[in-house]
Amino acid sequence: MLTWRRITKLHLVTATLATYFDLDVCHGGILALTLHQMIIPGIVLAGGRSSRMGRPKALLPAPMNHTFVSRVVRTLRDGGVDDVVVVVGADGPVALVSEALSGEDRPPRLVVNPEPALGQLSSLLIGLRTVDHPGVAAMLMTLVDMPLVSAKTVRVVLDAYRRTRAPVVRPARNGRHGHPVIFDRTLFSELRQAEVSAGAKTVLRTHHTEILDVAVEDDGAFLDIDTPDDYERAFGRPFGSGTDNDR
Repeated sequence: MLTWRRITKLHLVTATLATYFDLDVCHGGILALTLHQMIIPGIVLAGGRSSRMGRPKALLPAPMNHTFVSRVVRTLRDGGVDDVVVVVGADGPVALVSEALSGEDRPPRLVVNPEPALGQLSSLLIGLRTVDHPGVAAMLMTLVDMPLVSAKTVRVVLDAYRRTRAPVVRPARNGRHGHPVIFDRTLFSELRQAEVSAGAKTVLRTHHTEILDVAVEDDGAFLDIDTPDDYERAFGRPFGSGTDNDR
């Protein structure tokens, strides 16, 4: 007979293994246990115009021979995200982004937002349409202009979601909110129905009391690199210089 203590222990084990389970008890007291894989794909938004940077942010050099986009994808993989989708704008360097990702052991899927000018939510919904299928428990979203987030932060956010199944999970520090952000599938319909120009903020405001903020000490989770000055402060080298392989 399974006691509640054993059930609790089993829940912790399955959370670590990225699974969850249903428990059913019939009138005769027979307990049925059904395990399910908890699928959490990742979406990288790279469809912006990069107008303040002056060149596509996805292709900017990052440490260890990476570009911004390849570093973000590698970080998600190293953090435990198996299925990664990168959303680019139709008016952007789609072929060059594809080439930048071709060296990955497991290249992500690349999808195109035909109307990136509609804003960030429009790209998120393109990504959601790509990853959503039966069995997906949630989606993890991050931005291509935040290439210094650590794989540890990705793991911490994923683990917090698996333990709690909170509708929104995100890193936080000193009142600031960072990336990546996880949206439970119970919010997918609300995201699809949200005003595109307002972005996902309307959904976050609606559920602000249910958001799980996870404390992290990762500067990269809060560092948005939007301008040449941002780049120089983040990497300690002039904007436009080559990749520093020793960092």
